[in-house]
Amino acid sequence: MSTTQQQLRSLIAQRRGVIVPGAFNAMSARLVADMGFEAIYVTGAGVTNMWFGLPDQGFMGLTDIADHTARIRDAVEVPLIVDADTGFGNALNTYHAIRTLERAGADCIQLEDQVSPKRCGHFNGKEVIEASEMIGKIKAACDARRNEGTIIMARTDAAAIHGFDAAVERAQQYAEAGADLLFVEAVTSAEHIAALPQRLKTPQLMNMVIGGKTPITSTEELAKMGYGIVLYANAALQGAVAGMQRALGVLKNEGHIQEDPNLVASFAERQRLVNKPIWDALEKKYQ
Repeated sequence: MSTTQQQLRSLIAQRRGVIVPGAFNAMSARLVADMGFEAIYVTGAGVTNMWFGLPDQGFMGLTDIADHTARIRDAVEVPLIVDADTGFGNALNTYHAIRTLERAGADCIQLEDQVSPKRCGHFNGKEVIEASEMIGKIKAACDARRNEGTIIMARTDAAAIHGFDAAVERAQQYAEAGADLLFVEAVTSAEHIAALPQRLKTPQLMNMVIGGKTPITSTEELAKMGYGIVLYANAALQGAVAGMQRALGVLKNEGHIQEDPNLVASFAERQRLVNKPIWDALEKKYQ
């Protein structure tokens, strides 16, 4: 078991509502780690939005998320939770996906029970596969692990299709199939948020989507309820988009941009975040 896997397992077991922001590339991961967060979520929606300019509707493939995971793994030393969508196919494809993402540096790999092509959990029109098919994928994922410390997270989107109770039942079945961490997506009431940790013994993640279907709940409340992870998968993405819009608006309207820390990061800060002093030292060492 790697050090980062040990760290992540400990964070989950404490059930203290650890905030995990999402990253969509190596620089955003550096920012998350630099701010002192204890883990990072490699977001499929973020990769799809920021790299392809497309909505989260199944356009991302295994190669895409594996490549981003490897680049992020090289950039940071904190645990990585990686979004593997539906496993990119059937149980055999899922087996291959687990092997690929482990090799890329994932500490936890998330699988969901949507019909492929999937869509954002907070979009309308979702469909889910039979629970038995998802159970097969989870078993394949567990068998595929080369490292016993790799965490398998099972997400169900069934609440939107079959109702909350059906989603809880599926989550329990997924835990019995071997999932280490559960994720009931897009619950729509505070009562359901509070009920999940009471009804499911396996550690859980709660997803806070800014503007989504789930009521935003304070991390302190979620920690008291017993959630292991509080996910803000695309807070950094939405902040980046807003920041770019502000900076480009000033550039368009005024024709120039001064070094304003409320508008743009300084040149020096940009170099610090990409570790330029370290590379300068290496260049000097090898001359």
